[in-house]
Amino acid sequence: MNYLRFAVALVVLALPRWTAASGNQVPPVPDHAREQDTLAPTVDELVAAALDRSPSIAALRERLAAAREMIGPAGALPDPMVDFALTDMGFPKYTVGTQEMSMIGPEVRQGFPFPGKREARRQAARAETQIRAAELERLKRLVAAQVRTIYARVYALDREDEALQAGQELLEMLGATVAARYGAGQAEQEAVIKVQLELSRVDERLDDLTAERKALVAGLNRLRDLPGEDALGRVVLLPPVSVPTPSLEGKVLAESPEVVVKEATVSAAARRVEVARLELKPNLSAGAALGLRGSFDPAVTLSFGLELPLWRKEKQEPMIRAADHELAMARADLRDAQAAVSAEAARLAAEWQRSERQVQRYRQAIVPQTSAAIDAARASYLAGRGDFLTVVDDFGRWLDARVQLAAREADRFAIWADVQALVASPTASQAGKEK
Repeated sequence: MNYLRFAVALVVLALPRWTAASGNQVPPVPDHAREQDTLAPTVDELVAAALDRSPSIAALRERLAAAREMIGPAGALPDPMVDFALTDMGFPKYTVGTQEMSMIGPEVRQGFPFPGKREARRQAARAETQIRAAELERLKRLVAAQVRTIYARVYALDREDEALQAGQELLEMLGATVAARYGAGQAEQEAVIKVQLELSRVDERLDDLTAERKALVAGLNRLRDLPGEDALGRVVLLPPVSVPTPSLEGKVLAESPEVVVKEATVSAAARRVEVARLELKPNLSAGAALGLRGSFDPAVTLSFGLELPLWRKEKQEPMIRAADHELAMARADLRDAQAAVSAEAARLAAEWQRSERQVQRYRQAIVPQTSAAIDAARASYLAGRGDFLTVVDDFGRWLDARVQLAAREADRFAIWADVQALVASPTASQAGKEK
């Protein structure tokens, strides 16, 4: 019986420590875990690392640089042509130098696009560069959202792991109490089995958490161009965030990278239409030839020419119609993107409001209520009036409430991350305060 009293005393001392953990407080971590564990970098540090080192972002940066290099060539003059001509008045005899009209020498010809064509082509190339720049910005926001979402998921797993570790210690203490009572004939064998079953389930979930966390960290490492096995410290808190739901749709339509990409595509398509229409104008050319005539004075020939679009019905006009179709398609894609981001803004606003309510519900009602329930079950059991199975059931609810709170907080942060992918990314000071 002395052993029984000792075990019960352990439970009495331990339970308030666990049941007091609620809201935003971090569940207790054993001292040895605190000494060994390291804290993860902040989410802003991880985002900055991903934006700096992500291979996919690096690839688009190079694509943008390549597009910028093409602006100059787009408006450059055509390469000049150099010919060598022989005029022989006594052919097949070689009469250069003996016949006054016979000569040999080089001829240079330079093409000149119709005025306005070169600038139109440069503007079209600049418009293509704007598409590449918008695509890069879109990818950077997507990568930032992925990092933030993974960070939130790791946070939820770490909080669950801490709760399970604490719950495992509690179950072991409860198991000692039940075993002592069972040995004294004051408890049923079912209670002993129940404790063992709960401990097995906790071990099962801890193994699952380890695998899930490694998978998430590997995905985060890929975004930072690091080996998949590189470790990430514990995530203990999520930064406070907020979403301006009343003005969200307007901000999304104005700042969504998807809309910006489509707008740049429309601008580029309009520039291509302009270039295609200018192709109906004749190109110009100028040439100069030097004829060497042996003992006679050299002859110089100057020439000017026009490249006439005589086959416009088979060449230029179909190209103009094709450019018009591409412009119409780009405008339709823009309208579709605007409708899509508008719907996405409405969805995220609804998800954010729901998530806010659920987080507050868990913090203000469910977590405190489960703490009160297990306190009451504990008191009844220690007084000899309650059933141990009730204590176990209430413990399960207490543990689940804390796990679900962390999951709800992670969901809310992930929603905020999705919103940030649609609007201009704020600085750390603009992230907002938690409601």
